[in-house]
Amino acid sequence: MRAVLDACVLYPTVLREILISVADAGLYQPVWSDRILAEWRHAAARLGPDQDAVAGAEIALLRARFPAAAVADDGSAAAGVDWPDAADRHVVEAALAAGATGIVTANLRDFPRRATAALELDAIHPDAFLTRLFHQAPDPVRAAVTAAHDKAQALGGAMALRDMMARARLPRLAKAMVRAPN
Repeated sequence: MRAVLDACVLYPTVLREILISVADAGLYQPVWSDRILAEWRHAAARLGPDQDAVAGAEIALLRARFPAAAVADDGSAAAGVDWPDAADRHVVEAALAAGATGIVTANLRDFPRRATAALELDAIHPDAFLTRLFHQAPDPVRAAVTAAHDKAQALGGAMALRDMMARARLPRLAKAMVRAPN
């Protein structure tokens, strides 16, 4: 399964690390465009030049790690659709160019079901996406969450897993992980 990762799920570090680790495990193939990556970098740059540089380095690493993930976003297949924010049409165009089945985004209101369904796409929140993958293959998802938690603690001090999951806006995944046997 191929899924476009919108800039809003690439920018929060913990969420990105979980999504990318799950992709590394082979549960899905990530997709993005140059414009999506530029949006991520622009958001990071607002926090200062250091964050801009960090985002640039992380983007370079992702490009090297997933060379097939980059697709064009300049098509016109979604041009006639009424989008709440026309500036997000490029995300849909990337999905269509890649033959992706979904768009992982925290901004579901920008990708209404009536519009995406007409293009045979599914816009899904990262919490629902990762929870679905957890139910299919719990071990790699749990490993991705644990690795992100370990890294967050190493960089920022002690943090409860539950708190990290809440900050990453992954409450359903957190509940599923608690309920599932290890």
